[in-house]
Amino acid sequence: MKIPIFIIGKMDEDAALTNFKVLYVVTQLCGLTMIILVSCWVGIHFGGVGGTANPRLEFNWHPLFMTIGLLFLYGNSILVYRGFRNVRKKTLKWTHAGIHLTAFVLTVIALITVFDSHNLANPPVPNMYSLHSWLGMGAVIVFGLQYVAGFTAYLAPGWRQALKVAYMPLHIYFGLFGFVLAIASALMGITEKALFAIPDYSSFSSAGVMGNCLGLVYVIFGALVVYLVTEGSYKRKPLPEDAVLLTGANE
Repeated sequence: MKIPIFIIGKMDEDAALTNFKVLYVVTQLCGLTMIILVSCWVGIHFGGVGGTANPRLEFNWHPLFMTIGLLFLYGNSILVYRGFRNVRKKTLKWTHAGIHLTAFVLTVIALITVFDSHNLANPPVPNMYSLHSWLGMGAVIVFGLQYVAGFTAYLAPGWRQALKVAYMPLHIYFGLFGFVLAIASALMGITEKALFAIPDYSSFSSAGVMGNCLGLVYVIFGALVVYLVTEGSYKRKPLPEDAVLLTGANE
């Protein structure tokens, strides 16, 4: 007796959803782990955080807020449509924008602290000379432009439906591009910090090993986010009420 095709399709869909849920939880655990690790790294090995009176400690806000904002929140903002697939699309749009905005605020604070710590140091440290800083600023610029373009296209009225549809592939691509760029910049930042601030880095010191572990978690988190958002079988299926958004009817 052959199993009907629609039953096989339903079984495959259920299996894909189960796999997604497992990987989604693993992704969140990786994200929380990297926040805990970076907190311990700057807290245990670099003296914690501080204000402008101590530029060396003020700098430590930079990796902490960048990890929370430009990595963890950015990644979760990308995943929000698939992670909460049973929520109305309009709600997901505002949630997506809200998480992005929070990430952007933390990113701006992180940039302020790093420029402050460089300028207030004695002697001052040059700004924007390293590849890490170039890639990092590039990720921030892509992130900011993506936010403005996405908000005006999908939340603020004005764009025609045809333009929204045409822009969506670019929005998805550059969203992922900015995220991957942020991961790459973070890895270079860890290496830069380790080489400059850990004298016994080459001797497998605890500070160096913890920094390396943090970098590995960055990579795993980034790989999981990219996989979850690009795997076709994990794509969110439109809800019946989502049709209202497509038709432009009042809600």
